[in-house]
Amino acid sequence: MGYIEELRKLVGNQPLILVRPSVAVINKFGQILLVKYQDDSWGIPGGLMDLGESVEDCLRREAKEELGIDLGPLHLFGVFSGKELYTKLRNGHEYYNVIVGYICTDFKGDIKPDGEEVIEAKFYNLIEVPESTQPYIKEKLKELGPNLQQLLGATQ
Repeated sequence: MGYIEELRKLVGNQPLILVRPSVAVINKFGQILLVKYQDDSWGIPGGLMDLGESVEDCLRREAKEELGIDLGPLHLFGVFSGKELYTKLRNGHEYYNVIVGYICTDFKGDIKPDGEEVIEAKFYNLIEVPESTQPYIKEKLKELGPNLQQLLGATQ
């Protein structure tokens, strides 16, 4: 049983603050890797941090487990939090995410979704993402778009 499950046994559905490192994987064409989850929404690869784990280690673990890829250098993009990142799951669990966002332009391996958490993964142009992309992600991609070349230059 993992950290979050252990917490839930103690606090029930009470809202939690969770750290969710996320990574914008950008290919050589300037496209971003989006992942499709079981609820048919599209988002950015990432996951919840375990006790004693760094945000970077969490991203590397999640990318390997969910997509079968090894991430190269990670470049901090920003830290995001607030009421927009509130989630209530069907089972009643509530939480507020603290997103630690990174950009990665170098990865190894063939992208193979695990079929459990991630059912599909595909690169998209920033302005042509699927309709079911999470609204907060769409907004951040709009902000990222005009600055992408500058950001990519800084990560090279």
